[in-house]
Amino acid sequence: MKKLINHPKDVVHDSLKGVEATHSDFLKVHFEPNYIIRKNAPINGKVALLSGGGSGHEPLHGGFVGYGMLDAACPGEVFTSPTPDQILEATKAVAGGAGVLHIVKNYTGDVLNFEMAADLAKSEGVMVESVVINDDVAVEDSLYTAGRRGVGTTVLAEKIVGAAAEEKLPLADLVKLCRKVNANGRSMGVALTSCVVPSAGKSTFDLPEDEIEIGIGIHGEPGRKREKIKTAREITELLVGPIVKDLPFKKGDHVIAFVNGMGGTPLIELYIIYNELAKILNSYGITIARNLIGNYITSLEMQGCSITLLKMDEQILRLWDAPVCTTTLRWGI
Repeated sequence: MKKLINHPKDVVHDSLKGVEATHSDFLKVHFEPNYIIRKNAPINGKVALLSGGGSGHEPLHGGFVGYGMLDAACPGEVFTSPTPDQILEATKAVAGGAGVLHIVKNYTGDVLNFEMAADLAKSEGVMVESVVINDDVAVEDSLYTAGRRGVGTTVLAEKIVGAAAEEKLPLADLVKLCRKVNANGRSMGVALTSCVVPSAGKSTFDLPEDEIEIGIGIHGEPGRKREKIKTAREITELLVGPIVKDLPFKKGDHVIAFVNGMGGTPLIELYIIYNELAKILNSYGITIARNLIGNYITSLEMQGCSITLLKMDEQILRLWDAPVCTTTLRWGI
């Protein structure tokens, strides 16, 4: 294992120290328990948005804390759900009197721990609602989930709902909007290599040099099938076909197209995938209204990518275009 770390047990702590040293101008990092919040939190009268999950998927979720997105993020250990006490303390730290919305990826540990934290927060007088994101079309159940996994639509939901929260919309409206985004988003990924969890010191799974895993999960969970390595166009077709059929997307739809790198994929390759995606969607009569290309939900150093399509309307388009200022997404400011 070759990694730029001090000790496997200190990876998350040391990384958070780096976040604190880099972004103390507009973020606050709390330790024991670990969470990241906006420096101006809590904001009176604004519904606070909170998400979280295992570390190793950076910039998810800490990279999306800031104006127009999240108020707080709870990083667990690598590929491990945050604990209820983390989530509870972060929830109380950002509660500004209008309630808190938890955006939760559909992984069993995340769902259970967020549910427990929400119950505890409610017992202390904090209004909390939760929306579970389950947009992965690859498999119905996996090693980590009951039902579909939550992947790329998570980022899109955090941006869109975060913009609405800045407008001081009430909690019930934000819950409805988040569910709408989840219902209209679909994702699927592919892995070219495995990754190495620092505490394990070895590859999460074995993948022969000449094979790819179609429908991989962000923790290295198995996908739909393994195939011999293919061209970028062929791989894109293997991902897009199931996504388009699932909603289904249809001729005349306008979408946000999100091509996400898994951590070890260079941007030059992601642009090749996006170009193939644009051509395929054009052949379906589907219009890309907005796009996002880059490493936003990673799996440590895994090589591969995922594609997310979100069917959009005027409301979603307006909120997507709204100003945002985080360490990772920034426009309109």
